[in-house]
Amino acid sequence: MGKFNVIETGIKDLKVIKFDPFLDARGYFYESYNKNDFIKMGITEEFVQDNQSMSSKGVLRGLHFQINYPQSKLVRCLKGKVFDVAVDIRKDSPTYGKHYGVELTEDNNTMFYVPKNFAHGFLVLSDTAIFSYKVTDFYHPNDEGGIMYNDPDLNIKWPIPDDPNFKILLSDKDTKHPLFKDLK
Repeated sequence: MGKFNVIETGIKDLKVIKFDPFLDARGYFYESYNKNDFIKMGITEEFVQDNQSMSSKGVLRGLHFQINYPQSKLVRCLKGKVFDVAVDIRKDSPTYGKHYGVELTEDNNTMFYVPKNFAHGFLVLSDTAIFSYKVTDFYHPNDEGGIMYNDPDLNIKWPIPDDPNFKILLSDKDTKHPLFKDLK
């Protein structure tokens, strides 16, 4: 138990983490977090809060970040399928403005570690999705920032199905985010 494999993303500190569940006739068991194993991967932060959301097909949450109280996140899809994206917004980073996307499903045994000072979002591709976030700081409602999900400079290739009935559903606040070039 506690066996994790890291897939490098080409962006410093951003990690895709695969795990191996123990399977038998009863079902499965796996460790989704083990502090000692995560320290070996270079993830030494303390997680202080777990969050969970349920969303329907087409919901796009993001791209979000905290400004003065940045959070690192360990995310996974507990039910359904999402396309998850992180954008490097660390101004001193050689990969500033670069993004990485990964499909997270209830079956692919994959988590995504998103460090502080990254914008984060996901698109729900299944009928519903239950999404888990483990975070390193508490949520501060007056500290929210965001970037438009369809920013042409970021050019994120969201896997939007070729289905005329598929519609992207955004919260009111997610329709008002600035473009990446307009971040302060």
